[in-house]
Amino acid sequence: MALIEVKIPPLGESISSGVLAKWHVKNGDAVKKDQPLFELETDKITSEGVAEAAGVITLKAATGAEVKIGEVVASIDTAAAAPVAAPALISPPAAAASALLTSDVRPATSSTATASPAVRRLAADSGIDPATVSGSGKAGRVTKGDMLAAAATPKEVAAAIAAAPAASVPATAPVVSAPPAGKKSRVKMTKLRQTIAKRLVSAQHEAAMLTTFNEVDMSAVMALRAKYQDDFVKKNGVKLGFMSFFTKAVVHALKEVPAINAQLDGDEVVQNHYYDISMAVSTEKGLVVPVVRDCDKLDMAGIEKAIGEVAKKARDGKLGLPDFEGGCFTITNGGIFGSMLSTPIINAPQSAILGLHAINDRPVALNGQVVIRPMMYLALSYDHRLVDGKEAVTFLVKVKQAIEDPARLLLSV
Repeated sequence: MALIEVKIPPLGESISSGVLAKWHVKNGDAVKKDQPLFELETDKITSEGVAEAAGVITLKAATGAEVKIGEVVASIDTAAAAPVAAPALISPPAAAASALLTSDVRPATSSTATASPAVRRLAADSGIDPATVSGSGKAGRVTKGDMLAAAATPKEVAAAIAAAPAASVPATAPVVSAPPAGKKSRVKMTKLRQTIAKRLVSAQHEAAMLTTFNEVDMSAVMALRAKYQDDFVKKNGVKLGFMSFFTKAVVHALKEVPAINAQLDGDEVVQNHYYDISMAVSTEKGLVVPVVRDCDKLDMAGIEKAIGEVAKKARDGKLGLPDFEGGCFTITNGGIFGSMLSTPIINAPQSAILGLHAINDRPVALNGQVVIRPMMYLALSYDHRLVDGKEAVTFLVKVKQAIEDPARLLLSV
């Protein structure tokens, strides 16, 4: 017997433990080299462990267990052969119905070996190879929902059943109603959620946080997007969104009001001379804030591509520690969820955060007349220990001016 230990890999100096959030395999499963085995959730990132060799795996840690870096959570017997299912004896006329109605007569193929049990079951039931299905799960994995969407229609199933002898069709299992759910349920907070909670409470307790507001007319930016969107996409392969405008406007305002681009370290003020902007991204596991580097050196297309890349990595759980480090200012967009107004919490140790909100047509006074304009509320939360009200208001006005007259971004005025 040749055993290989499966250990929790090192993830960075600041991470010493994590929670074994999910096993992708079961005890005794045959695994392939580089096959994903588990998900490890830490207070900063979610990472994935893979098999170093092919063999049969024995699990040594349960889902939900807290494990330390370097801890052995499973072993792989590389000398053990993968189990092979015995071929089922099926009469030719019943083959079509059996392929649709049973899961124990079809041996797993290479395309289903790494799939989840639910996907493997549906693959056997429907005869659909998961390799032919477009996956919507993490890293392109095929989910149960993907398989259900690709499954045969009820008419096709009925035709297969009708073609088979009655004796070969298994009886339908009785439907058992699930008991009504209780009024309450308890689940332990994830490591990421615990860290988010601690950081938000800490920011409110340690910073003298204050929020100032303004509103911006989005007409000019919306007109530019409508006019140049097609050409922009053809040239750059990415859509022109609002975030690139606001990112450029923030960089412009940070240069005009450098106090916003600073942070406190004890009794010292650390002034940043770079423009790495943190972008809040909502994922299934919580809010993460990866960083887009050197936004002052990127053009609009570069910013859109960079934002798209970090957002995809965040939703796929592929962010690493370097993706979170070094941000000097944060932009969060609650408007995509319909938020009209909010007071965002500072992303410590940064000194300020800009909150964007929904764009709504509202009546506004313009040149002595009431007109309808697409308006957005802006909110700037800042640490009053370092930033004065005059500086915060000036910064927000600079952002407003740049969005309402984007030519200012080209002229740096």
